[in-house]
Amino acid sequence: MIRLSGNWAKLPALFLFLELKMNDPRVGFISLGCPKALVDSEQILTRLRSEGYQVSPTYQDADLVIVNTCGFIDAAVEESLDSIGEALAKNGKVIVTGCLGSREAEIRAKHPQVLKVTGAHALEEVVSAVHEYLPAPHNPFLDLVPPQGIKLTPKHYAYLKISEGCNHRCTFCIIPSMRGHLVSRPVDDVLLEAQRLADAGVKELLVVSQDTSAYGLDLKYQSRHWNGREIKTQFYDLAEALGDLGIWVRMHYVYPYPHVDHVIPLMAEGKILPYLDIPFQHASSRILKLMKRPAAAENNLERIKAWREICPDLTLRSTFIVGFPGETEQEFEELLDFLTEAQMDRVGCFAYSPVKGAVANNLPDPIPEEVKQERLARFMEHQAKISAARLQQRVGRIETVLIDEVVEEGAVARSKADAPEIDGQVFIDGATHLQVGDFVQVQLEEADEYDLWGRLI
Repeated sequence: MIRLSGNWAKLPALFLFLELKMNDPRVGFISLGCPKALVDSEQILTRLRSEGYQVSPTYQDADLVIVNTCGFIDAAVEESLDSIGEALAKNGKVIVTGCLGSREAEIRAKHPQVLKVTGAHALEEVVSAVHEYLPAPHNPFLDLVPPQGIKLTPKHYAYLKISEGCNHRCTFCIIPSMRGHLVSRPVDDVLLEAQRLADAGVKELLVVSQDTSAYGLDLKYQSRHWNGREIKTQFYDLAEALGDLGIWVRMHYVYPYPHVDHVIPLMAEGKILPYLDIPFQHASSRILKLMKRPAAAENNLERIKAWREICPDLTLRSTFIVGFPGETEQEFEELLDFLTEAQMDRVGCFAYSPVKGAVANNLPDPIPEEVKQERLARFMEHQAKISAARLQQRVGRIETVLIDEVVEEGAVARSKADAPEIDGQVFIDGATHLQVGDFVQVQLEEADEYDLWGRLI
């Protein structure tokens, strides 16, 4: 059994059935949290499948269950602990991994029966634990795993994780305490995985990490050989090389370092998608300082203007926090003014929630919950008007879209401006003959605050 869940992508719970060989050991798998955790789950499953383990669709048929947890916010912790409890109740043999694993005492206080607890990005520890509690002889004559590995996403897109951990110490975040400092994968290793995914038919790569634009810093941007040339382990070189694959490449979690400016021309040239996911978090210099985030709103606005001059079709996605401790009404209004000036396409927002272990919990002047929720509602209403107006500007244009789903009414697609699960969709009525993974051109005819409707060209 494989169950997926996560707040970041609003992934629905689902079960994936893989054929069982009744004489082989069987593992159930629950994957919670963000796409980076999903990649960890894929790596664990790929390794186990290559060693002869089968994946069970039910608790009852599994010999043990692995739960990949999330611990980013309190709601995620609760979901993880509940999932562990459910797995113990319905199976009894449970290995816990993932971000919440860094709080082993808390897990064992509620669920002392778990067999093993590891932290995030702990492939070898998880596999060793499976070997300990469920040994399996490997049959080298069975080819159990495709070259691109086991993927939990649809066949036409995949997440490509390029690094683990983060060197920043944002006061609202506990990710570094769970996932450690930045650890980048060598660029040739990343590109080999990307090539295999493209060869397997993947049409879109979503590049993810905790801090994508810091890629390679820990390796001092060392050069590696790839396809007869030297490529540095750094953000720009990776983006340029991925652009040679001839598929969509989308950049997520891009911290707004100055060198991000150099990637914008690649987007203008069509090498990678004109899409940046940059978590600005706030616009007030004082609040950003309390958050230990860099830059000021004025600098960000100037850069956004410069980026759009180079690449007019650039889509900007960002996330923000309202109700951060000490946030005044004037500073919140400053944030709304920033949204008006920045004219971002896709925006997510969270009311500040104290996370166990976060430095921000100790800041003075916490905001009452009713004020946080009121500001969140005002923020979303303000941004909805901006998003609707920007989508309306695209009506009448002809754009290339990627088909995600074909239903009774027609096809559901995404444009270059839309990441799966978190952004909008393009609906094509009557296009039931299309296949998932097709690229088609549509003329956009209608828009609302989030989605578009179009007809085939």
